[in-house]
Amino acid sequence: MGLRSFIHQLTAPKSSDSVPNGSFKLVLVINHDLKMGKGKIAAQSGHASVSATLKMGANEPNLLDAWLKSGQKKVCLKTTQDELLELEKHAIALGIQTVRVNDAGKTQIPSGSLTVIAFGPAQDEELEQLTGHLKLL
Repeated sequence: MGLRSFIHQLTAPKSSDSVPNGSFKLVLVINHDLKMGKGKIAAQSGHASVSATLKMGANEPNLLDAWLKSGQKKVCLKTTQDELLELEKHAIALGIQTVRVNDAGKTQIPSGSLTVIAFGPAQDEELEQLTGHLKLL
């Protein structure tokens, strides 16, 4: 069983709609104010990626399929918490899926801290307009 089949079994039944064309990506924007270590950032990004994938599979399986078929591109960017929250509002207004990750507080940072927000998967152009000004992590 391939990864795509496995994810679809976990999330949603196949839709009869066609798979969109184009290039897709998932953008992970890290809250740089927290000064997390590399391992913490990797773990929080993993949580965001998995949650965004499952949410997309449940809500828009055709878009998930398009992202999976286009190589599952992921980009990690950084910004402040204030700008991160503004980006989230803007994404929601544009109809782009967002997934927040808040830390459990068991290691480096306080419980409930906003560590990362995943944007998408969505078409590259949509996400570039939203996050293109941010710096790579």
